[in-house]
Amino acid sequence: MSGWTRHTGKAVALDLESVDTDQLITARFMSTPRAEGYGRFLLYDLRFDSEEQPVPDFPLNRVPDASILVARRNFGSGSSREAAVYALVDFGIRTVIAPSFGDIFASNAVNNGLLPAQADEAEIDALIDELAGGAVHATVKLEHGEIEIGSRKLAFTLDAAWREKLINGWDDIDLTEQHHPAIARYRDRRAKAQPWAFPAGQTAG
Repeated sequence: MSGWTRHTGKAVALDLESVDTDQLITARFMSTPRAEGYGRFLLYDLRFDSEEQPVPDFPLNRVPDASILVARRNFGSGSSREAAVYALVDFGIRTVIAPSFGDIFASNAVNNGLLPAQADEAEIDALIDELAGGAVHATVKLEHGEIEIGSRKLAFTLDAAWREKLINGWDDIDLTEQHHPAIARYRDRRAKAQPWAFPAGQTAG
């Protein structure tokens, strides 16, 4: 996974609250191998009608090259399925801006290079009104916690460790490996002090 610090793309509004992971990708698509891509399944039952024809007015049908999604509160709630993040990333979404996110969704997002940018709800309300006329260009400045979008500058909050992971392209394992020297020193100290806690042949050294 490649790290990033800045992204410029088209932003669209998804004027819905509590978009859950089952809406982001429904269970019937989850047997598809990830190698085939999940982007075509993103928000499928909202993007397509009962005859599987595109809904013309749906934001991601109007702007299929959008890479920044502005949504309302509680985005990514529901089950812990990581495939919901795969669908967004494979579609081309790099940032979701919302007042709040499902906790597990947000963690999965960061581990896959997707920014869950949490911003003030009143500012997002105004931004969604501005985006009602269509897509606008936006620039996400990850290091500065700021998004220039339309006529606005929007500050967002993000855990410092998550910011580090996105900038460096790390997942949880990569982040843990940055502490390898300290972990090794702790293991060696414990192996010397409590050798009985280790299997034979697996003590310090």
